[in-house]
Amino acid sequence: MTNVLLRYANLVLVTLFILSLLSFLLAYLFPGQALENLTGLRFNNLTELQNSQIKYSVDDNIFVQYWYYMGELFAGNWGISFNSGLPLYEDVGHYLPASIELSAYALFLSFFIGLPLGFLAALRHHKLTDYSLLSVSLLGYSIPVFWLALIMILVFSLQLGWFPLSGRISLLFEIPGITNFILIDILLSDSIDKQAALISAFRHLILPTVSIAFVTTTMIFRITRRSVIETLNSEFILAAYARGLTPRQVLMRHGVRNALIPIFPLLAMQFPTLLTNAMIVESIFSWPGIGNWLIQAIYQQDYPAIRAGMLAVSVLVVIFTMSIDLIIRLTDPRRRRAERAAI
Repeated sequence: MTNVLLRYANLVLVTLFILSLLSFLLAYLFPGQALENLTGLRFNNLTELQNSQIKYSVDDNIFVQYWYYMGELFAGNWGISFNSGLPLYEDVGHYLPASIELSAYALFLSFFIGLPLGFLAALRHHKLTDYSLLSVSLLGYSIPVFWLALIMILVFSLQLGWFPLSGRISLLFEIPGITNFILIDILLSDSIDKQAALISAFRHLILPTVSIAFVTTTMIFRITRRSVIETLNSEFILAAYARGLTPRQVLMRHGVRNALIPIFPLLAMQFPTLLTNAMIVESIFSWPGIGNWLIQAIYQQDYPAIRAGMLAVSVLVVIFTMSIDLIIRLTDPRRRRAERAAI
């Protein structure tokens, strides 16, 4: 286990080093002066320019500059946004939780719907239920996320008026940003009607969450179905039937657990897709997340914000993916046996 942890730690460190190096080089690839792209400052006087040159050691070679750049990153000095004039560390900390929250709810909804339907289709293999669910999943997988989001706005917001058109919560509520996760902040606040605020937040969450979760649900359904079918046709399942176990006992004791093992790595693979889809949907629903913020930064040519936002999202995806893969490697008995056999 120690060797596995060390390998993953080294892999994470190398990956983060590459991401930080790319974010540093973006300052030189973007139009304008590299020092302005790093700091976000428009140098109107000589004193500010000289102080920044000393801080980032611009007179030295690029390796020394990168070293000082990393020091500023770890100190929380990510630069200033050209657009808002606010520190980028605070901007990222404000907008990123909204995207994580939206992606997490969509992932939970996808597993809540996709797993049972996958088991149902597998248990009704080559029957009408299986073919019907497969057809629906193929349709759902083929629908672009942005098109689905626009259709849901047209139907459920504009025509039926069931859900809000945009935003994260009604403007009637002023929620203090303690954690920047809207539901947690509502529960922590003492100055509002929590029940009404929670209802408003959930109503704002439904359409963007469903839009993101739709495609992921179909993928989880198809992988679950395939995994369950392969598991039920395995030799140990046939041996369990030979010992006289009922189909229910076979499914609950041996089928479910072994069928779920190949599915959980999907969690690591789907999170980047979910986060990407969330960044697309955010701009459609005016959701105040990192995706909407980055798109506005691109439109306004806010190069420091683009650099900082891309770095923050990339680091989040890498850490999440590596963590899930490590947990699976440590808990999956088949992987442990394969590693012992290799040794």
